[in-house]
Amino acid sequence: MRVDVAFVPATSSGRFTGRHYALGVTNPGRNSTERGDFSPSWAPPASPDDVERALIAEGYLPGEGLSTAIFLAIELRRPLFLEGEPGVGKTEVANVLARSFGSDLLRLQCYEGIDAHQAIYEWDYQRQLLYLRAHDRRSDSPPIGEDELFSERFLIRRPLLQAIAGSGAVGSAPPVLLIDEIDRADDEFEAFLLEILANFSVTVPEIGTFRAEVVPVVILTSNRTRDVHDALKRRALYHWVEHPDFDREVAIVLSRAPEAGHQLASQVTSAVQALRSMGLYKSPGVAEAIDWARALHALGRNSLDEPSASRTLGAVLKYREDADRARPELAAIVENAISRG
Repeated sequence: MRVDVAFVPATSSGRFTGRHYALGVTNPGRNSTERGDFSPSWAPPASPDDVERALIAEGYLPGEGLSTAIFLAIELRRPLFLEGEPGVGKTEVANVLARSFGSDLLRLQCYEGIDAHQAIYEWDYQRQLLYLRAHDRRSDSPPIGEDELFSERFLIRRPLLQAIAGSGAVGSAPPVLLIDEIDRADDEFEAFLLEILANFSVTVPEIGTFRAEVVPVVILTSNRTRDVHDALKRRALYHWVEHPDFDREVAIVLSRAPEAGHQLASQVTSAVQALRSMGLYKSPGVAEAIDWARALHALGRNSLDEPSASRTLGAVLKYREDADRARPELAAIVENAISRG
């Protein structure tokens, strides 16, 4: 399969000809002549504060600087590259934005060996074969042309093509494209992705060129298992997502597991942060803190204690070596958590 990435020059009005790329929708009160003619059906956030309020309304408590990074990514139409330890909420940013926009979330999960077939499109060869067999049974049918066999009815759109070709009408809310764990892909896929993100245009040789009418909001995440090339980072805005501080993590646990109560949420958060300081093979993230609070509440606990913590350690530590290392320290960790919570 050949995939071409096409660049189409913009007109003086800031839009592409044909299936055109619109620069966006102006906010109320802005001078629409600054960026062309816009539809008022969807307005992007006017400030980082708007982004923060939208995230909080969806149950996501952003850390310092994240709301500004998201606002700039939307305003400048640049991908946002989020890097940080596993479990700090990078992927959830895309989920929350899609819910806030009321638009589609298109997720591309990266892995070693991923290529254009999995990322953009492929042909449904089984349906094509069935169509050919059904056609051959009809003796009076005219020959099947290539245009008929390689048409959109047999095209399977993968996340990148869905984000480009199914982006909706100008003025509608943009889809959110999540390219998750880009650090697990190889160098060749990075180079290919760089071209896609530069132009948001893909040519399917048998059909034609697809161009985004509404540029998707692109979130790339990385757990930093390897360094991502500078060229891809330069194309995007960058933000390092830290583990939350104590108060914010307690608030996050309570927002996702309110049944646990403030006392248990505080004690679990304190214990999880102590475990992170031990230099474990896989430090627990916020998701594990939430799971631990839910597990303890399911056992009828409203306060942390060492026997219950030991029995439920699998909710927060996912490697035997980490559990073996933590158990001798667990009593002290629980005691400190109780005194703090």
